Amino acid sequence: MANTKSARKATRKIARKTEVNKTRRSLLRKSVRKVEEAIAAGDRNAAMTVFKDAEPVIMRAAQRGVVHKNTASRKVSRLAHRIAKLGK
Repeated sequence: MANTKSARKATRKIARKTEVNKTRRSLLRKSVRKVEEAIAAGDRNAAMTVFKDAEPVIMRAAQRGVVHKNTASRKVSRLAHRIAKLGK
């Protein structure tokens, strides 16, 4: 348990930030899942539409520190590559 006033405040701040990050991480996972489901269905147009919505969400999560920027870039790149393969 926190002993000092500043440590108690830090604990409160961490708890608030954790809630925000949980929401952002959840939104990130949902958007990636939607793209993966469209890819699995084999529908390239639907996958592209969902991907265009998901890409900013993924990159925004990286900007806000939920995931590392390289992780976000890797996710976007791999999804784009999988969608491109659907066209062939």
